[in-house]
Amino acid sequence: MAYTGIDKSSDYFNTKLYTGNGSTQTISGVGHQPDMTWVKVRSETGGHRLADAVRGYTKYIFPNGTDAEGTNSNNITSWNSDGFALGNGSINENTRTYASWNWKANGAGSSNTDGSITSTVSANTTAGFSIVSWTGNSTSGATVGHGLGVVPKMIIVKTTARTGNWVTYHHTLGATKYLELNNTGAVGTSTAAWNDTSPTSSVFSLGSWSNTNDNGYGMIAYCFAEKTGYSKFGSYVGNNNADGTFVYTGFKPAWIMIKQTSDTNQWFIFDNKRKTFNPETLYIQANTSDGDNAFTSLDFTSNGFKFLTSNAAFNNGSYIYMAFAEAPLVGSNNVPCTAR
Repeated sequence: MAYTGIDKSSDYFNTKLYTGNGSTQTISGVGHQPDMTWVKVRSETGGHRLADAVRGYTKYIFPNGTDAEGTNSNNITSWNSDGFALGNGSINENTRTYASWNWKANGAGSSNTDGSITSTVSANTTAGFSIVSWTGNSTSGATVGHGLGVVPKMIIVKTTARTGNWVTYHHTLGATKYLELNNTGAVGTSTAAWNDTSPTSSVFSLGSWSNTNDNGYGMIAYCFAEKTGYSKFGSYVGNNNADGTFVYTGFKPAWIMIKQTSDTNQWFIFDNKRKTFNPETLYIQANTSDGDNAFTSLDFTSNGFKFLTSNAAFNNGSYIYMAFAEAPLVGSNNVPCTAR
């Protein structure tokens, strides 16, 4: 893949930690103006909240639940050039600690007619990330434009107008397979999700499943393409050993999310801000309301990651992952510079 010009990961993705004050505050230091912010309370139990620029910052959905989209004008009150502002809502309660994960797309988006269904797309082709909204039609073989200009490796879909599971496509599993972000289930099989059709450089395909293409209902998708030295969406097989499988990404990760596909298990999120040195011993589960949890250990290396445990949740079976870089620097030979 050609060098994309990404020299600083925080221009496009960053984790920002903060402590709530129960009033109003501005969270700065993100490194860019986010177009998607995913917030999770760390210090206690509480639901995830995810807002994006296509739906608007007052709208939120729960990655760990099936609920329809909600509205709260006191959570995020604006996105700013270096972060976001908060009101006195549920993601700014006094003394509670929070993690926010922030991605840069391209603002509120514009109309896209590449697919059989017209979509609204906010696409950052440099970073390989787009936010896509559309209204479903329940037609098998319907297509939706994603705006990335390259084939996405991972797509996460949620119906916003009613309850429904989060349906996830991952290229290593194929277009007949799916995972549900809000559930623990192993990989499922259905042609009704993606119509047994892999995405192209311009569109992704839908079947008749109500959780990806319900007639007359609003849908949202988050689409990700790989960029050398910045992002990777891959798979690995664990070795059931305390000296775990090394997973090569080509960069030092800043954030990873993994899911066992061969058995029932959680979606685990690790980042380099909640724990700033190896071993990374804190995780948050995308599919639960739990706060920070501790486990055995994980190392973020200069060019990948490695679990130092035989625990089946991380290293005994088959897994998919998505990862973003700490600080990608790519040389003229298109090789990421990982040495410190």
